[in-house]
Amino acid sequence: MPQPSAVPLPLPDAQEIQALIDSQLHLEGPLLPIFHALQAAFGYIPESAIPMIASALNITGAEVHGVMSFYHDFRTVPAGRRVLKICRSEACQAVGGDVMAEAVLKKHRLDWHQTTRDGALTVEPVYCLGLCACGPAAMMDGKVIGRLDEAGMDRILTEAGA
Repeated sequence: MPQPSAVPLPLPDAQEIQALIDSQLHLEGPLLPIFHALQAAFGYIPESAIPMIASALNITGAEVHGVMSFYHDFRTVPAGRRVLKICRSEACQAVGGDVMAEAVLKKHRLDWHQTTRDGALTVEPVYCLGLCACGPAAMMDGKVIGRLDEAGMDRILTEAGA
């Protein structure tokens, strides 16, 4: 379960959430665009939005949650200021990705999908970054990095201030 950041963020206003939902209803298949709009506005999809989305689309909250949880980039809590995604594919594991990943999690006292208490870093697994020949690989804030080891990962995290 993700840890909250040190500074609690104000909850988004219901009217603001509803306006974002309404702005996407004209689209064919508006569920994913609604998710994207909410996450772009707030950095995550507030739990309070789930029943509102369900009502607007005339589907169940379970259906909304099922679709949202299927796509790993949608969040129900804010991420840290920096997001590190570590490749967990077999190719990266075979060249030391497991050791590197465990070292990062241990050093920052995290489990997957958690955020440091100061809100600086969220660590997430990803199951292929397309750098199979350059593993182990990771992505820091959308930038892919290959041929990592523990020292390289430490350098990246230090430079990122995480």
